[in-house]
Amino acid sequence: MPGKILIVGGDSEIAAATAEHLRAAGFGVAATTRRLEQVASGRPFLDLGQPVEAWQAPDGITAACFCAAIARLADCARDPEGSARVNVAGTVALADRLLARGIPVLFLSTDKVFDGSRPQMPADTPPCPVSEYGRQKAAAEAALGERMRAGAPAAILRLAKVVSPGMELLRQWIASLRDGQPIRAFNDMMMAPTPVALVAEAIERLLKEPNTGIYQLTGPRDLAYSEVALRLAHWFGADAALVEAVSAYSAGLPAGSTAPHTTLDSRALRERYAIAAPDAWDVIDELIESCL
Repeated sequence: MPGKILIVGGDSEIAAATAEHLRAAGFGVAATTRRLEQVASGRPFLDLGQPVEAWQAPDGITAACFCAAIARLADCARDPEGSARVNVAGTVALADRLLARGIPVLFLSTDKVFDGSRPQMPADTPPCPVSEYGRQKAAAEAALGERMRAGAPAAILRLAKVVSPGMELLRQWIASLRDGQPIRAFNDMMMAPTPVALVAEAIERLLKEPNTGIYQLTGPRDLAYSEVALRLAHWFGADAALVEAVSAYSAGLPAGSTAPHTTLDSRALRERYAIAAPDAWDVIDELIESCL
């Protein structure tokens, strides 16, 4: 019989898709929220920015997935101390409490633990982050790595750009193009898109049996956001001149936003579970159709 999964940080798109996927697979799910108005049965309150020593996990939990994070690079750069309380201190403290009860944990991490200097970064490459967010995720990884080496049932899943049907950015671009209005798209920010449904499947497989080590899941190649915008213009027969290619730094984004590569070597998931992201353009075309 499937067990009961604790999703730490149930308010994100990845967490919501994972909870739906797990329930459909027969798992019980408790997904935490830090929004008091969302607290309900199966939605316990938890704020990793506050002390977690007194927090009690729901009864019957058999594994936990950590989705909670302050994930915007700008937010972490603006408040490194506050974001680290969530992304490092609170995360590690709660993981330790769960591991002490024998509950396996899966920590969702990011390609931003690397500098993006080359594609298909192997999982065993030493972290080399250039953003505050990447440094915080690398610190949490290092702490969990110590627990893994001591025999704790912990695993890490690194992701890059995860996309959901009806992606809001594409909807905004579509609306502008239909009105003949220009759109601005970054020519120096890359994505290797992975469908959120595939991420949910990978999380399920990694939680179904005890796992240790580092896994990675990204699309097989990178696209610039400006390339995606031009693809969208082509779909609608819009003038390509409506796509204004600009630097991400023109929007005030912090260091680490323009890594030339976001792809990660995902062979471990492919070889062990036959999980692999489709080609980037196939993912983008499906996204566009979902936004029509």
